[in-house]
Parts: sequence; structure tokens; C-alpha cells
Amino acid sequence: MTVLDLFSLSGRKALVTGGNRGLGKAFVRAIAEAGAEVAFIARDSAQSAVALEDFEAAGIHVTAIQADLTSDAELHRAIDEAADALGGLDILVNNAGACFHRDADEVPDSEWDTVFDLNVKAVFKSSVAAARHMTGGGSIVNIGSMSGLIVNRPQNQPAYNASKAAVHHLTKSLAQEWAPRNIRVNAVAPGYVETEMTPVHREDYLRYWVQDAPQKRFAQPEEIAPSVVFLASDASAFMTGSILVIDGGYTIW
Repeated sequence: MTVLDLFSLSGRKALVTGGNRGLGKAFVRAIAEAGAEVAFIARDSAQSAVALEDFEAAGIHVTAIQADLTSDAELHRAIDEAADALGGLDILVNNAGACFHRDADEVPDSEWDTVFDLNVKAVFKSSVAAARHMTGGGSIVNIGSMSGLIVNRPQNQPAYNASKAAVHHLTKSLAQEWAPRNIRVNAVAPGYVETEMTPVHREDYLRYWVQDAPQKRFAQPEEIAPSVVFLASDASAFMTGSILVIDGGYTIW
């Protein structure tokens, strides 16, 4: 076995939440290219159809499952459906999330609940549901954020920041509890990445989002995806409870 063999996901069964666009779509593709059979869960079936066409054009077969992960019934149905379609589960990537830019004294309860229901509660419940299928062990990769480590500027986003800090600590909590079951739980904490949800080209944001980073640029989703493959694979076999920061050096200062 060579060192590159440790990064192979051949024979693994993987599920990615929010896998029909942006970072999630890049994760699905990278995990499939590493050899795994992959399913993804997403709420927007029309966007999922577009993603499936893109995957098929690249020679990648993926299973798409429609569900709203903030609904307990739909969450459990979707994860069981994924496990049935794939013949088990070895890998879960908790990627689905929501973010709003809002001053703290203007955040409505509904918006706060939307963020925490998807970014934290759904991550917890998806992990518990998926772990039941990981009878031989597995790897859970949570998508946190550098926003769980620092406070972003110039935009205010208190609910999102707090939710990602919660994801990081949940990662550590599950890691210690499930280590005896050979289930590893780690997180990736990306910096600013160009996606449909992140307005990296806004002139009023560039000064803070790009110029304040040592590398003075934002990332593409494909630059984050290899680290998810790493955490899902045997190359990271001695890692659990870790938060892997990938931010172009943003949190150095």
C-alpha cells in the first residue's frame, strides 16, 4: 500500500447533505472521484436535477434524495433511504446550512431558529441517524466555518457565527463519545469561498474578506473538497475531534 492508497474511498458509502450546489456539490464530486458510492440530500429538487445532469456529464453516478432536514420525519426518511440505496453508510458530510446578515437587535426569532435548526440541530440529528448505519465504524465530517472561531466583518451575522461555534464543539462531543464505536468525527472550517451564497465580489466586502487575508484571495469550492476526502479517508485515521481550518490564513491575525 502506498501513501496515496490511504486517501482512496473505494468501496465506501457516502452521504452529503446540501449536495446540489456550491461546496456540497464539490464535496460530492470529490468523494465520488475518490472511489465512493455517493448520495446527497437537498431540499430543492429542481437544483438537484441540474446537479445530477452535471455529475452524469462528468461520468459520475450519484443518488439524489429530496428532503427538508429541519423536519425530523423527512430527515430520518432521507438518511434511511440513502443507506438503503447505497447498501450502508460509511461516511456522512454534514454540509447543509443557512446564513443571514443582520444586526443583533434586528434578528427575528424565526431567522435565528432557521439558522440553528439547520446548522446545528439537523447536524446533530443527521449524525445520530447516520451513525446507526455505521455498524463497522465510519467517518463524519461536519462543515463548520472560520466564523465559529472569529467574528466576521463588516457584516454582522450573530446567529451564523454562534451556530458554527456550536458545530465545532458538537464535533468534539460526538468524537469522544463515538470513538469506542470506531466512528471518527471531525470538522472543516472554511474561510471565504466563492459560492452562490457568498457575495465575495461585493466591493464593500472585498477590503475585509480578501485584503485582510494573507493570501489576499477567496477560495473555490474545489480547493476545500480535498480536505473533506482526507478526513473521510484512512489518511486521517488518527484524527477525531479536530477542526481543520482552511481559510487562506485569515484567522492568523
